[in-house]
Amino acid sequence: MSKEMEIDRFIEAIASPQHPNMHNPWRDVCETDVRQRAHIYRKQRMKRHLSAPRPRLLIIGEAPGYQGCRYSGLAFTSERQLVERFIPRMEGLEGERITDRETPWSEPSATIVWGALHKHGLAEDTVMFNTVPWHPEGANGKHSNRAPTAAEQASGEPYLSMLIDIYIGIQVVALGNIASDKLVKMGVDHTKLRHPANGGATLFRNGVAALAANPV
Repeated sequence: MSKEMEIDRFIEAIASPQHPNMHNPWRDVCETDVRQRAHIYRKQRMKRHLSAPRPRLLIIGEAPGYQGCRYSGLAFTSERQLVERFIPRMEGLEGERITDRETPWSEPSATIVWGALHKHGLAEDTVMFNTVPWHPEGANGKHSNRAPTAAEQASGEPYLSMLIDIYIGIQVVALGNIASDKLVKMGVDHTKLRHPANGGATLFRNGVAALAANPV
């Protein structure tokens, strides 16, 4: 099976499930989505993102956030960054709004992550995803986040394994404890970096600088 076919198969796989209190960005439509088929646009962006010509890093986070992947369809990516043409491999899709929110959704962690990747010349060669593909909705509903439960983490494991199989041989990086613990459980060799949220931005940036300076 070609890499393109593997990517298509993976996207269709993550787009299929429906779980209580979790939003599937590649299946579900939100109230601020500007098009009825917004989930299709998110699939298109996901395919472009995963189709890095020379992938060097596979960065794994915890779960989508409501300001980022829920609306952009890409891990650690906000709609604002897409509109501002800051995300690689989006030719023909960049600048196009997905939602009709007055201002595009913006996620602090996404700004930090992509800023560091661009600074160290890694943006074109990085692919990102999460241990749990779908957005766990918090106590305040769709516009809030929460940590995924153990059962939700388990439900994401087959999809994470499928993704890792597409990128055999490239360096895997975990952002934070939950992502690292999952990769340890799966027996995946990886480098652990501090998650940029909650005061971790400097340590995260230092970690990216080290990855750039010492490629595997």
